[in-house]
Amino acid sequence: MPRIALDPKIRIDEILDTAELLFSANGYRKTTIQDITNKMGVAKGMIYYYFKSKEEILEAVTNRQLSTLLTDMKNMASSQLIPPSRKIEFMINAIFRTAQYRDGLLLDVLSDEKHLHIKNKINRQGILLLKPWLLKIIEEGILKDCFHVANPDIAINFIMSTLQCITDALFEKTSDEPMACHLRIAESLIEKILALPEKTLHFSLK
Repeated sequence: MPRIALDPKIRIDEILDTAELLFSANGYRKTTIQDITNKMGVAKGMIYYYFKSKEEILEAVTNRQLSTLLTDMKNMASSQLIPPSRKIEFMINAIFRTAQYRDGLLLDVLSDEKHLHIKNKINRQGILLLKPWLLKIIEEGILKDCFHVANPDIAINFIMSTLQCITDALFEKTSDEPMACHLRIAESLIEKILALPEKTLHFSLK
């Protein structure tokens, strides 16, 4: 007998949890709304009460991961125990881990040409949400004399452009050796942007 959840947020989370599981196991394209309702043991109309389409469910799944990332960013950026250079490193590595969520499920789905509009929308949302926290870290680093940045806003733009190169390489399923080269170049570029000593930053996809 299906579990009854009267709270809309609980019900939405149930739908997203089930959809994630099926997307990961069977692939997004092969998963249907009917599969999700069968797995949940509910009527099809219940799903459509919250979501108009499978694509809307995909967007909600992606946004939920972005929200989790943002919460981690807020907690980390507000910490008084972590040096600014480590905060930058942790933030960037967390972005890479989120991009590879569920063995690259979201990368696989969003790289499909049919979903490029969702990918572009998520990219824009991610930049808007993460920029303030990146700015907070950079300003802290300037105050603590860790970073030497004349214009933090310009520095952020260049950092975000560097990260975009890495995420593009992930979408393209770049092999290990070239990807490692991408990461080393990104480390070097961001060190220069923030005027950090060489070998300060260490980025990883794991």
